[in-house]
Amino acid sequence: MKRLVITSLFATALIGAQAATFTDNARVRSAEPQYENVNVPRNECSSHWINERGGRINNERQYSQNSQDRQYGGAIVGGLAGGILGHQVGGGSGKDAATALGVVLGAIAGDRLENRNATAQYDNSQYDNGRYETAQREVKRCRTVYDAQTRITGYRVTYDYRGQQYTTLMRTNPGNSLPVRVSVEPIEQ
Repeated sequence: MKRLVITSLFATALIGAQAATFTDNARVRSAEPQYENVNVPRNECSSHWINERGGRINNERQYSQNSQDRQYGGAIVGGLAGGILGHQVGGGSGKDAATALGVVLGAIAGDRLENRNATAQYDNSQYDNGRYETAQREVKRCRTVYDAQTRITGYRVTYDYRGQQYTTLMRTNPGNSLPVRVSVEPIEQ
């Protein structure tokens, strides 16, 4: 029985040894690219300026700074101009009232024109109630954004060899012809 098994294996090996393998060319019918969508991450950053409260301010320093920055020339010139214009209007006791009103309105207008930048600084310190100073700080915010990209993963190649049509996937486009490996082995009967 052992001899029969060994003889069968030996005969099968001899038949397999008679199989011939060679290469030939097949005609390519089509090569369709195969795509895949890939999400590629990237960082997108932006900067923002925010106001934040800093340390305490000394109230004496704040008031002395504001009083040093304040100018009074505009109020004086505006009061004089307003008084002159007010005196030109009206008659009798109305002339005195128009002069007084012209002085007051001219002084207010002149003061505002002269100290318009100092007033803005004073208003900011009032926002803090004279207790804290504000400072601007840059804040950088980043987030990950995914860009969709399409990539070729390979080609679906359809080819003919000796009247038969075959399809396979390949990494590259083979062109007009495709080398194929042909294996010939006898059929056992």
